[in-house]
Amino acid sequence: MLFNSLDFGIFLPVVAVLYWTVFNRYGVRLRNAFLLACSWFFYGMWDWRFLGLLIFSSTMDYTLGRLIGRTDVNDRRKRKALLVVSLVVNLGILGFFKYANFFIDSIDGLFTVFGMELSLKTLNIILPVGISFYTFQSLSYIVDVYRGKIEPSKDIIAFLTFISFFPQLVAGPIERASHLLPQFDDLKKFDYDKVREGIVEVFIGLIKKMVIADRLAVYVDSVFQEAAAGSSAQILGFPSVLALIFFAFQLYIDFSAYSQIAIGTAKILGFSLCTNFRRPY
Repeated sequence: MLFNSLDFGIFLPVVAVLYWTVFNRYGVRLRNAFLLACSWFFYGMWDWRFLGLLIFSSTMDYTLGRLIGRTDVNDRRKRKALLVVSLVVNLGILGFFKYANFFIDSIDGLFTVFGMELSLKTLNIILPVGISFYTFQSLSYIVDVYRGKIEPSKDIIAFLTFISFFPQLVAGPIERASHLLPQFDDLKKFDYDKVREGIVEVFIGLIKKMVIADRLAVYVDSVFQEAAAGSSAQILGFPSVLALIFFAFQLYIDFSAYSQIAIGTAKILGFSLCTNFRRPY
């Protein structure tokens, strides 16, 4: 479900209305359970097959965080072993999905240099959306617990919601547990001004994405495609130079827009996310 899609345009108002009129009135745990269900639905709209991966990763780190918290601070070996489990499993999963085919191609190419044809076949791997964001957010929590910067969460619903929180699940910004996790422990009071600010943030982000970034992409893509099929003169010509400049702005504005929509969406629900993309490059 893209932020600039009709689906999200329907999803967000429905969630916000139910959130403020029903679920936020009957306790933090029910409110968090509702947000968690919405977040899992939001993620599942991309590809339900990878929802289990998100649940596994976040549940594992919740459990490891509790175990680290229960381990004596002087038992550094056990605490470090628990940290290593999280690092190995999370980075292993991330590395498999992002770099498995790269390593296969590299090994195949290396043996080819020495005259050995392995003809290894690459894997048909789909990269789960947002896997880098939720992996590093979860890892930052484990590292902070290990270092004693924060106490491990004792509420699994709040923790799972912290990792899966749909406004910043697939495009960031990555949040430190010390900033976002405590926000799931208190009931929110409806603040008209903050909700209005959030709506404005969302609209500004949509304008940046759809009106500016996507329009720049049309020119950039067309020039790059022509340059790829053309001569060196075309590649080094003014249109290509202009396309490179436009691409720099497109890339920044695109990420900036998604971050702004995420921040605005969270603000509509009474949450505060860290400011991101304040200064490009």
